[in-house]
Amino acid sequence: MPRLPVKKTYKLFIGGAFPRSESGRTYEAQEQNVALASRKDVRDAVQAARSGQPKWASATAYNRGQVLYRVAEMMEARLSEFAGLCSGKEEVERAIDRWVWYAGFADKLTQVLGSTNPVAGPYFNFTIPEPTGVVGIVAPDEPALLGLVSRIAPAITGGNAVVVLASETQPLAAIELAEVLATSDVPGGLVNILTGKRAELAPWLASHMDVNAIDLTGADGLRADLERAAADNVKRVVLGKPDTQSLYEISAFLELKTVWHPIGV
Repeated sequence: MPRLPVKKTYKLFIGGAFPRSESGRTYEAQEQNVALASRKDVRDAVQAARSGQPKWASATAYNRGQVLYRVAEMMEARLSEFAGLCSGKEEVERAIDRWVWYAGFADKLTQVLGSTNPVAGPYFNFTIPEPTGVVGIVAPDEPALLGLVSRIAPAITGGNAVVVLASETQPLAAIELAEVLATSDVPGGLVNILTGKRAELAPWLASHMDVNAIDLTGADGLRADLERAAADNVKRVVLGKPDTQSLYEISAFLELKTVWHPIGV
């Protein structure tokens, strides 16, 4: 008898683990059965992100850069696998280079975005960037991999944790990325990836009271409703680009804290 290959099971990525949807549902995308996340899965992902964010934020900026670079290394080793799940090798290479670019800026944010401010008095006055907290991301459909990386990387570079709604029509690259993250020294709960119907999941993410900011780059026709839902707890709303790298993309997920300190004698 010819051997039947073991078929891959495409699951969610929550808290560093790969659970099935609590509902047990699946849907077909890219000729595969993919987990169809539910409202409870969104809640579980936000809880995991909230638990994982403080450890990541308290890590040194240099260490965060090392972890992001490790993600690029692991993606490089699986380049051919990723190429078959998106538009091809060029998109994968650009996604890898994007991780490297953000890894390089991880320990330079304070110098570039912070400042020492002149004041009229015997005080030091510093402005320091700090992470916003938990960020919800509605990832764009195109480019499936590069768009996903372009939205995740700047958010976590600044010390945030993320809950990502992957592309509804092309989710396999996101699940492959989750497998890389799980083996790249990324703390559990830092990145949580859900697959499923955007119209079903995005409103719960936008209205969740423990989400501090939401990236609506891939929201398309849902954007206006999601912005209204985000207003209930005054979430920061970010409208990014599916293919870009910039310090502004990082600063969009940061708060600037100003500190006064008396000058010693």
